[in-house]
Amino acid sequence: MAPPRKLVVVVDGEPMVEDEARAFWGRFSAWMEEHQGDLAGFARGEGYTSVQPAVSGGAPILLVSRTAAQAPYGHARPIDEPRPQPARGAGARAGRKKRPGR
Repeated sequence: MAPPRKLVVVVDGEPMVEDEARAFWGRFSAWMEEHQGDLAGFARGEGYTSVQPAVSGGAPILLVSRTAAQAPYGHARPIDEPRPQPARGAGARAGRKKRPGR
């Protein structure tokens, strides 16, 4: 039998202690069952500004903040994969419309 998966909660960049994180996840799961998609309501109830599900190393993680704005409910985003960077240089300007006077 596999050991239970570690449940991770990161508050403003600091990992929560494992026992506290497991309890936090339990409250989060119960809230989301009753209030589907209401991340902001859960965050407020816990005394935070935002909570965002994410994935790190293939495992679920909750990113919690006292200051960051709440993002809309959506798919958990991977946080350990590099984000695509916008194109730079002449090719990046190709799709832009010219502004008058330029």
